[in-house]
Amino acid sequence: MSYWRFDPEANGGVAGRAFASLEQVFALAGERITKAPLGEVVRVECEGRRYYVKRYAGNGKNARKRWFGLRQWLAPPRVEAEWRNLLAFREWGIPTARLMACGVERRCGGFRRGALVTEEIRDAPDLARLAQENDARLRDGRWVAQVSAQIARIARILHDAGFAHNDLKWRNLLVGGGEAPVVYAIDCPNGGFWWGPFLRYRVVKDLACLDKLAQRHLTRGQRLRFYLDYTGHARLDEDDKRRVRRIVHFFAGRE
Repeated sequence: MSYWRFDPEANGGVAGRAFASLEQVFALAGERITKAPLGEVVRVECEGRRYYVKRYAGNGKNARKRWFGLRQWLAPPRVEAEWRNLLAFREWGIPTARLMACGVERRCGGFRRGALVTEEIRDAPDLARLAQENDARLRDGRWVAQVSAQIARIARILHDAGFAHNDLKWRNLLVGGGEAPVVYAIDCPNGGFWWGPFLRYRVVKDLACLDKLAQRHLTRGQRLRFYLDYTGHARLDEDDKRRVRRIVHFFAGRE
C-alpha cells in the first residue's frame, strides 16, 4: 500500500512531473547532500528552482533503535514524522520550507520506503553556517535582536503546544530577508508532543541546543534577552534562574 501527497499548486510543468509519484522521486538524480544508512538527501533543480529530496528506505541495522524489528509496524516512520511536523509548523504560523510532496510505501503493513520534497528557501543560510564563517551580522546588535526575538517566538509556540523540536540547533534555523531578517525552522523528524516532566526536560534540551553556539557567539546580555523574550518576563524569577542553570549546564560532561 502506498500513500503520496502532492502540492496541487505545483501541478504541471517539470516539477509537477518530477514529483508526481514516489517511484518518480526515487528515480530522480541530483546532487547528493548527505548519505546515511537509512536514507539520503539530494538536491535537484527544476525550472530554475532547487528542491531538497529526502529518501528513506529500510528499518536500520541497530536492533535496539529499531525495536528489534518492530519499529516498522509500531512507530510512524521518520519521514512521516518530519512531514507532519512541517505541516504543523505551517499551521502554527512558523515560517518553514514549502512541502512539495511526501509519502510512504508499506508492505504487509510495515514501512518499506518513503520520501519528502521541500522547496529551497533562497538566500537563507543556516545560523550555524553564519557562525562558522564569522559573519558580520552576528556582530550587528540590531540584527541579532531581530533574529533572537523570532527564534524565541518559535520556541514559545512549540512549547506552548506541548511540542518539543528535539534538535533545535542553529543548523536547523535558516535566516533570510537581508536587513529585515526572517527565521525559518526546518528539519524536525524527531520532534513530538510531550507532557509533564517529560515536556519540561525536552524544553530545557531545546533551549540548551540553542544556547550551545550562543555561548560562543553572543554576549551574556543577548542570551538573557532571548530568554526573557521566550518567557515574556521583564526579569528573571527564581524558577527562571533554576531553569537557566539547567540550560547552561545541560551538555556538561556529555561531549
